[in-house]
Amino acid sequence: MRKKLLIGLLVLSLALVLSPQGMNLSHAAKKFVSIASGWVVGVYYPLAGAISSIAHKNLPDIKVTVESSGASVANAKLIASSDADMAILQNDIAFYALQGVKPMFDKPVANIRGITSLYQEHCQIQARKDAKIATVADLKGKRVCVGPLGSGTEQNALQILEMYGMKFEDFSKVERLTATESSDYLKDGRIDAAFYSVGVGAAGLVDTAMTVDCVIVPVDGSQRDALMKKYPFFTKAVVNKGAYKGIDADVPTVAVMAILVARAEMEEAMAYQITKAIFDNIADIERAHAKGKELKLETALNGMSIPLHPGAEKFFKEKGIKK
Repeated sequence: MRKKLLIGLLVLSLALVLSPQGMNLSHAAKKFVSIASGWVVGVYYPLAGAISSIAHKNLPDIKVTVESSGASVANAKLIASSDADMAILQNDIAFYALQGVKPMFDKPVANIRGITSLYQEHCQIQARKDAKIATVADLKGKRVCVGPLGSGTEQNALQILEMYGMKFEDFSKVERLTATESSDYLKDGRIDAAFYSVGVGAAGLVDTAMTVDCVIVPVDGSQRDALMKKYPFFTKAVVNKGAYKGIDADVPTVAVMAILVARAEMEEAMAYQITKAIFDNIADIERAHAKGKELKLETALNGMSIPLHPGAEKFFKEKGIKK
């Protein structure tokens, strides 16, 4: 009997010692989600940061971390390899990823799914004023940055140039730089122009225009019409007067959509919770960056070029946005 009593006391003692851990099971079960964003000075990064903050305040069981990355093409590949759970990228690149369009993708990214469209992403060509570049054709023989290797910016640059019968080989020098590096190179006079696929008002372009006299090169006319016909992801867009120092008139261009995606393997409940939290706290997105003001429930599926994640689809059906 005494032996049984001792064993009972020992079991009770162990239960008391271990009880604090039991009380923290919810913490131990916290699920971690990573979002691949883009350049720190771009728009993807602060918007991803806002989503992380929303999760921190409203979803105690989900911790969202933000990773800086090489943007659209690289982000799709991070989804494919499961090195990122979510990502922000261009709608055209998401479609190419799903289809496995070469040379961007060796094989389809079969597990990429849509969460929501975010905002219109303008294709902007910023050039030093002293380089005397008034049209896309004037880029011939110039030193030009076309964005990081494998980025959505690089792909859009190729597509725009195609409409003018041009290739990268027509430049005297091709640079593949981040937005920060492009800004530094423009300010230092090491390049004449740089392509960006980014929301109007991105820090890198603003900083450059504050330092040196710059222009935004228009994409317009028959070339723009041909571009939109061949690549229907593009839409007409305008860089508004005053968007940057020295821009004294509206500049016509084209744009794609930035969208938030997730891995198909993400739990439906988690995708639903994150989607709902974003739209329940949309003011936090608006405060993160000026482009965040473009996110609206009624336009959340505009430009969605890939199938929705079931969790997001459930949310939009509840809101009557999707049948």
